[in-house]
Amino acid sequence: METTQNITIIPFDPKYAKNFADLNVAWLEKYFVVEPHDVDLLERCEETIINKGGYIFFAKSGEEIAGTFSLINVRKGVYELGKMAVSPKYQGLRIGQQLMTFCLNFAREQHWSSLILYSNTILENAIHIYRKYGFVEIDLEENSPYQRSNIKMECIL
Repeated sequence: METTQNITIIPFDPKYAKNFADLNVAWLEKYFVVEPHDVDLLERCEETIINKGGYIFFAKSGEEIAGTFSLINVRKGVYELGKMAVSPKYQGLRIGQQLMTFCLNFAREQHWSSLILYSNTILENAIHIYRKYGFVEIDLEENSPYQRSNIKMECIL
């Protein structure tokens, strides 16, 4: 666990599964729409992410969940950084960057080869942060898992 500015980053606990879904649905509905693949990952996160070798982490402030992200197992040594969201109440406090730092440190500790992510270029701040943390744009496959994605990025660990 890592603590910065009264934020503690904790691993998945089933009691926070609803927080994981709610934070992401709020973000998706603000910018896009909730797609079928999102529903599958969010409503059945234990089955679709955790039980398939993935991880979910939460940023906790006191007793409140301030943010979250997941690492979805793609193949040996490659994980998708996905479902990163910060509660509107906690935006602007660099919690997303704290989550990103934790994520990269965790991935390196696991000796993974790379992280990938799918995003959309309208999310300029997010794309800027991804680049700042070493993600570079790579080719987006035709059958991307998300309709909203128009950019795919990778960080070689």
